[in-house]
Amino acid sequence: MEKYLNGYIGRIQPVFGRIPEKAAHTIAAAFFAYKFELYPKAIRECATATGLLGDGEGMRTAKTALRIISAYAEALENSQVKPEKAERFIPEDYPNLAVNLYGDSAQDPETLDIDNALILVYAIAVIASPDDEQALEEHRNYILTIIEIYKKALGIQ
Repeated sequence: MEKYLNGYIGRIQPVFGRIPEKAAHTIAAAFFAYKFELYPKAIRECATATGLLGDGEGMRTAKTALRIISAYAEALENSQVKPEKAERFIPEDYPNLAVNLYGDSAQDPETLDIDNALILVYAIAVIASPDDEQALEEHRNYILTIIEIYKKALGIQ
């Protein structure tokens, strides 16, 4: 899993490495708030981070990821398992996602979206927010556990 995650981060680094540190730090804050179930803070951080991102290559995917996380945070804050209607990744986003199994009928696309959103924001923070490096490293197993769910479908040994 570690090799897969490192490969993914390396693959998207050219696209997301130019995100300003302030935006990347806010993305990291959104990730941590969601992970620690601080849902109102996650919603605020996602909105702030979305506003800090430009319109270049990959930014639509990053903004979508933040909106998906925000929708799930809002649902969970309201004691719902998932949002009634959340934004979805589209085929143009797939090259920037870690787990591209959208054509696999065995996968729940909504769960795949939130998992990909969490992996993507984590990876963006690792790439572009050096101030958060140590804290992110401490929560790497959380992301590795998500990827582990898809190990067989991805053909990872």
